[in-house]
Amino acid sequence: RTYVELRHAIVTVMAVLALAYVLNQSGQTALTGAGSTCTVPAAPGVGDWTAEQVTNAQIIVEVGRDRRIPPWGLVIAVATAIQESGLRNLPGGDRDSIGLFQQRPSQGWGTPTQLSDPAYQAGMFYAKLVTIDGWQRMPLTDAAQAVQISAYPQAYAQHTDTATRLVGYLAGTLHPPTGTSGALPCRAVSTMGWIQPVQAPIVSGFRTAERPGHDGVDLGAARHTLIVAAAAGTVSRVRCNATDIRTGTDWGCHRDGSPTLTRGCGWYVDITHPGNVMTRYCHMNSPPLVSVGEQVAVGQPLGEVGSTGHSSGPHLHFEVHLTADKISTGILDPIPWMAAHGAPLQQAGQHQKQQSASED
Repeated sequence: RTYVELRHAIVTVMAVLALAYVLNQSGQTALTGAGSTCTVPAAPGVGDWTAEQVTNAQIIVEVGRDRRIPPWGLVIAVATAIQESGLRNLPGGDRDSIGLFQQRPSQGWGTPTQLSDPAYQAGMFYAKLVTIDGWQRMPLTDAAQAVQISAYPQAYAQHTDTATRLVGYLAGTLHPPTGTSGALPCRAVSTMGWIQPVQAPIVSGFRTAERPGHDGVDLGAARHTLIVAAAAGTVSRVRCNATDIRTGTDWGCHRDGSPTLTRGCGWYVDITHPGNVMTRYCHMNSPPLVSVGEQVAVGQPLGEVGSTGHSSGPHLHFEVHLTADKISTGILDPIPWMAAHGAPLQQAGQHQKQQSASED
């Protein structure tokens, strides 16, 4: 399956953030950036990064966003730099290798001066990555190896979980697009292993009086906002579900849906978690970045917010189910569920009382 190119340009004027992870005496990590600070639980492969390493990871993420690289590409790049340099801008390495990605002047990557710049190296990595046919659907280690041509091609895979966590943290601190105010709040994995799937306010609640059949919550995120897995689990369904109610024929997910002409979740993903819990992520903008049977880490990119299926505008429709043998035995209100698991969804206050602009 080929990734559908984003139809709208992503605003890429971002400030370079000065970020630092600092372990404190309570065993937690403080993440500082974009004028705000949040404290997050220390996690293997995240809490022990230095300020230099996190700043380099941030540069990789921002260069990728500037080039409109899909979320999976950001994870591939960060994992590659972890393997090649430990996210350090090394002055040297094997033979004439230099920098974050250990690229070599003798192999045409650039001059030693150019390769000493982390942003330049990240740009060269992405430039090669996007020339590889089908890279979006490749396992991380295969895509990274196709760029790097390493003597240890299987080494990249071990950093998948760590890289998805870092990208998840850092993507939550980027400045929002021009025309909005303030920086996006920090996002963190809770001690119970959960995270908000997007950082956005609730614009329509669970089974409200106005919408008693609304079996989830709508999170009012902008188109192309990164959607991440709320907890670790196994992808149990990836589907385009959009039907033209006038004819009963397939509406398709190559275009936006309609609140009056279509039904269905559009592009959506189901993830089964330990304890017979399932989460659902609806109305994605384009084909999801994961496949059925894939093991995903908490915070792993799943896709981007869109408006496919029964929808009148970009948002994420998010559900939580109890399941048995993949059959739903109970649909839960995500608001208390997420709060009880340490990852409360943003409350919109008085906005929750207003009629939602999105329809599921």
